Amino acid sequence: MDPSGNGLGRRVDRRLILGGALGAGAVAAGSLAGCSWLSGPAAAEPLTVGGLAVTCNLTLPVACEANAAASGGTAFAYSKFSGWPELKESLMSGDLQAAYMLAPLVMDLADKKVPVKIVSIGHRSGAVIMVRTDSPYRTFRDLAGKRVAIPSRFAVDFLFLRKMLATEGMTPDDVEVVEMAPADMPAALYVNGVDAYCTGEPFGAAAQSAGYAVPLRMTRDEWPRYMCCVLTVREELIRSNRPLVQDMVNYVLGAGAWLDAQPQNRTKAVEIAAGRDYFNQDPKILEFVMTNPADRVTYGDLRMIPREFDELMQLSVEAGTLKHPVPYATYVDDSFAKAAQPASIRL
Repeated sequence: MDPSGNGLGRRVDRRLILGGALGAGAVAAGSLAGCSWLSGPAAAEPLTVGGLAVTCNLTLPVACEANAAASGGTAFAYSKFSGWPELKESLMSGDLQAAYMLAPLVMDLADKKVPVKIVSIGHRSGAVIMVRTDSPYRTFRDLAGKRVAIPSRFAVDFLFLRKMLATEGMTPDDVEVVEMAPADMPAALYVNGVDAYCTGEPFGAAAQSAGYAVPLRMTRDEWPRYMCCVLTVREELIRSNRPLVQDMVNYVLGAGAWLDAQPQNRTKAVEIAAGRDYFNQDPKILEFVMTNPADRVTYGDLRMIPREFDELMQLSVEAGTLKHPVPYATYVDDSFAKAAQPASIRL
C-alpha cells in the first residue's frame, strides 16, 4: 500500500524500504530548470539557486518562470536538493552562489565568517506538527518519551516545536528528537518509525491528504509571522552583480504578492512547481497545501523586519543552535529589499 496515496509517498516509502540507501539528506541531484534573470552582459553565465522542494520555497519557481517569460533568456537555474546539509555545504564551498536557506543556519554561517547574506524572505507560516490519525496523541504531554522528527536543529521547525512544548511546560528533553530529511517523514510516520514530525509543507499535507495523519499544531494558528526559508546569496555575487541580485529580490517579492492575490494564481503556481524542472511532486498534494486552509502558507508580506529576525536569533540561542547572539547586520543585507520594485508576474 502506498503510505501517502500519491507519487510523493511512493518515492519516500521506497527509500525507507531500501534501508535509506540514499541517506536522509541525499541530494535529489541535478534538477536544473532553465530560467532567465538576465541583467546585462555580466549575467551571461547561468546562476544556480539551490533549494528544497518545499512550499516555503514556492516563490522561487514562480519568480523564475515569470522572469523567463518576461526576458526570454536562460541566465538562472534552479537546483533541487533534498537535505539541508548538502545545500549548506554547496553554499559554503561556493559551488552555489544563491539558495533558499534556513534563516538560523545563515546566521550561524555568517557568524563563522562564511560570506553569505539574507536578501529576502521567501514565505510566511507553512510548518506543521503531524501525528497519526489513529494515535492517541492530541496534546504535547501525550508525546512525552516519543520520537519526534525535525528536519534539522537549525530549522525554524525545531523552534516551533520548542514553542509548542513550552506551552505545556515541556522541553525537547521530554521527547526523543531525531533529525530526518523532510521527504522521509510521511513514510516514517506511516510505518511508526516516528510518533510525530515537524516540518514544512508539502510533507504534512502528503500524509494528511492520504488520511493517515492529522496536524497537531500549525504555524498559521500559533505563529503566523513564522519565517524559515530565506533567499541567501554569497557576498561575491553582491559585489560582482548587484543588478542580478536586485532582479531576484524584485521577482521574489512580486511572486509573493501574486501568489496571495487570488486563488487561481496559486493553482497556476502548483502547475509550475509540480513539474519535473522544479519540485517534481504530485500536484494534488501541492494544491491541498494551497487550499486546506488557504492561509496554510502565505507569501504576500515578505517585509524584512529586524525585530523578527532578532526574535528568531534569540530563540536559536536559547535552543543552543547559536552559541551567542548574532547582530542583524552580520547576516542580512536589506538594501535590496529597501530598493525593491516588486516585479509584475505574468504567467
